[in-house]
Amino acid sequence: MLKIDIVSCLNDNYSYVLYDDDSKLVAVLDPSEFKPIDSFISKKYKKIDYILNTHHHFDHVNGNDELKKKYNSQIMGPLLEKEKIPGIDTALNGGDIFKFGNITFKILFLPGHTSGHISFYSKEEKVIFTGDTLFSLGCGRVFEGTVSQMYSSIKKIKKLPVDTKIYCGHEYTKNNYDFCATYEKKNKLLLKKLSWINKRLDKKLPTIPTTLDEELKTNIFLRCDNLLLKKELGMNNSSEELIFEKLRNLKDNF
Repeated sequence: MLKIDIVSCLNDNYSYVLYDDDSKLVAVLDPSEFKPIDSFISKKYKKIDYILNTHHHFDHVNGNDELKKKYNSQIMGPLLEKEKIPGIDTALNGGDIFKFGNITFKILFLPGHTSGHISFYSKEEKVIFTGDTLFSLGCGRVFEGTVSQMYSSIKKIKKLPVDTKIYCGHEYTKNNYDFCATYEKKNKLLLKKLSWINKRLDKKLPTIPTTLDEELKTNIFLRCDNLLLKKELGMNNSSEELIFEKLRNLKDNF
């Protein structure tokens, strides 16, 4: 059984501590910085067997070296970014399998935000760690890849079982909500989320995880086939990919 703890880092980053109850293995995913993770680990588990990186940006790998040095951890990250991942031991590509004790993670190749971005997906545990590809009510900026790549990556996630829990890299939900609500004013399920989001944030609690089912109903970037949204954008006859590109451009300047 997989246990997941959320560790807040920097201003709005989330790192995740994974624990397999059967094998007693411990992993840290996307360690933004050393101190908060070390503090959590030293109190609860006293070890880190694996450090997992979804992509090379500093706010996802900055704790790699110090954590590896202290806990003698093995670092795993994307093959196409191995030269940029501090301390990497094992490079992973799309389709690879990472066995975490009795838990199987399939590596999904999700370029767009960066050229080699990956995610860790467990079908049996019904979880995916999406890094900066998919957020609650949003998606990542396109920095190194192309909009087409990002759109294809989002489509891969959309094909997963709807009860999959999504753990992403940042607390961006309120800002993403504001953007979604600007263009989906009649989406009752979306509008209903505002109160819940505000209550969580007021209590300094994460709005993560979300589920794919919830995102399909409320995340504008997963709803590019919605006729009302197309009408709102004045793009009734446009392809879903063009709708996605338009939304990404609008969000970049929101």
